[in-house]
Amino acid sequence: MIRNIKFQLVILLLSIGFSANAKILLPQILSSNMVLQREKPINIWGFASPDEKIEVTFAGQKKQVVTDKNGNWLVVLAPLKTSAKPQTMAISGSNKIELTNILVGEVWVCSGQSNMEYQMRKLAKIPKPKNEKLGFPADEVEKAKNTQIRIFLVNRKQLSKPDSIHKSWAVAQDSALRAFSAVGYFFAKEIQEKLGIPVGMISSSVSGSAIEPWVSPDAFAQEAYFKNQKVSNDPGKFYTPMIEPLTKFKIRGFLWYQGETNCFLNETISYSYKLKSLINLWRKAWGEQNLPFYYVQIAPFDYSKQKSDKVVLKPDTEPNFWEAQQQVLRMPNTGMISTSDLNDNGGDLHPTYKWEVGRRLALLALGKTYNQKIDFSGPIFKSVSFKKNEAILDFDYLKSINSTSITGFTVAGKDGKFVNADAFSKDGKIIVSSKEIAEPTSVRYNWTENPIGNFYSNGLPALPFRTDNPLTNQFKTN
Repeated sequence: MIRNIKFQLVILLLSIGFSANAKILLPQILSSNMVLQREKPINIWGFASPDEKIEVTFAGQKKQVVTDKNGNWLVVLAPLKTSAKPQTMAISGSNKIELTNILVGEVWVCSGQSNMEYQMRKLAKIPKPKNEKLGFPADEVEKAKNTQIRIFLVNRKQLSKPDSIHKSWAVAQDSALRAFSAVGYFFAKEIQEKLGIPVGMISSSVSGSAIEPWVSPDAFAQEAYFKNQKVSNDPGKFYTPMIEPLTKFKIRGFLWYQGETNCFLNETISYSYKLKSLINLWRKAWGEQNLPFYYVQIAPFDYSKQKSDKVVLKPDTEPNFWEAQQQVLRMPNTGMISTSDLNDNGGDLHPTYKWEVGRRLALLALGKTYNQKIDFSGPIFKSVSFKKNEAILDFDYLKSINSTSITGFTVAGKDGKFVNADAFSKDGKIIVSSKEIAEPTSVRYNWTENPIGNFYSNGLPALPFRTDNPLTNQFKTN
C-alpha cells in the first residue's frame, strides 16, 4: 500500500514537472517594456516542449515555428520601423504570453567595471563637483520622467535562466533607475534627446572586474599574441553568464568603461590585445563584424601612491596604460573619449562626472554611428615632424582652439630628458618648442597621472600621447 502511494506520488511529480516544462518560457532579455532594435531582423526565441508549434505576433507580423527536439525555438521578425508608440507582442503555444509596452528604437550594451556600474542613486550623495561648467544633475532620478528610455540591468545569477514574469526591462525612472548605470543612462538621455527616438540600454558590469573575465578562453586562444602563454584572471567568468545570453538580442553597439584593475597590474601591450580580443569576440557573438565599440579612457588617479605586492606602480604607469587603450582606435568603427579633465581628486578611483562621460560617449555615437554633423572628438595625435628647434604636430579632429596659450606639453632632445614646452596653434597644426632644447626629438602631452594640460578642440580635451610611442609597431590589428 505504502509502496503504491509512493509510486503514484512519483507519477504525480513527473506529470507536474512535464506540464511545467510544456509551458512556453522566454529568456530574461525578452520582456514587457523592452526596446527592440530598429532596422534589423529581430530574433524572438525561447523554450517549450519538443515539437510544439509556436506563433509570434508583433507589429503586423505573424511568424510560426516548431520547437526542436530540445524544446528550443526561434523566429525572426522582418526589420522594424521606429515606433515610440507602445505595442504588444503575443507568443502562443500551449500557453499564451503577452509582452506589453514595447517600443522600437536604438539599443546599446554598456559594460565594464565599477565606473560603468556606478549607480544613479550615488549622484544624490556626492559633494558638489569643482567644474561648474559641466553641471551637476544630483536630482536626475527625481526629475526623470522620459518613458522613451528603457533600461535592463543584468543580474549575473538570473540572466541565463528562463523568465516567467516578463518584467526584466523597466522605464528609466524611480527604483529601477536608481540602481542603473549613470554612464549608460546619461548616454541614453543624450541620444534620445538628439534623435527623438526610443532608446534601450542594457547594463552588464561587475565592480572591480579585470578585462579577462569578459572574454572567452577560446577568443584568447585565437589571438596570436597569447599563443604559448596562459591568460590569468578567470577568462570567461563573466562573459558566459552575463554577455553570451544577450547575443541573440539585436543591438546597435557597445560602450565599454574598464581598465583600472588591469592598470594596477602595470599592463601595456597585453591590455591592447585583450581589448582587441574582446571586441572581436563580442562582434562575432552578435553576428555583426562592424558593430560600433566606444570606450572610455580611465580617469586620472594616483597609481604611483598605491602600494602593490605584485608590481611597482610609477607616475607613468597610467599614461602607459592610456597608450595601450588607444591602440584599439586603429580597429574599425571604434572610438575613445578622454577623461583627463574629469577628476577633482587624484585619490578618487570613481570620479563623479559620470553625466559628462555619458554625454561624450553619446557625441561619438551621434557623430560616427548616426552621422550627425557635430564635433564629437577632441584632438587625437596623428604625426610629428621636426624642423630646427620646433616640433610640428598634426592631429585629427583639430578645429577651434580654446586657448592661445596651450599647456601640458613637454619636449625632449637626444638625451631623452623632457622639459616643459611652449605650444601654440598655427595653420591647423600645433607648434611645440622649448628654449632648453635646441634639437627636439620627441613630444609628450599630459604624460602624467595628474594631467593639467588645457589642449582642447571642439570643447573636448585631447587624448594624452607621446610621439615616441613604442606600441605603434608592436600592436597588430589583424
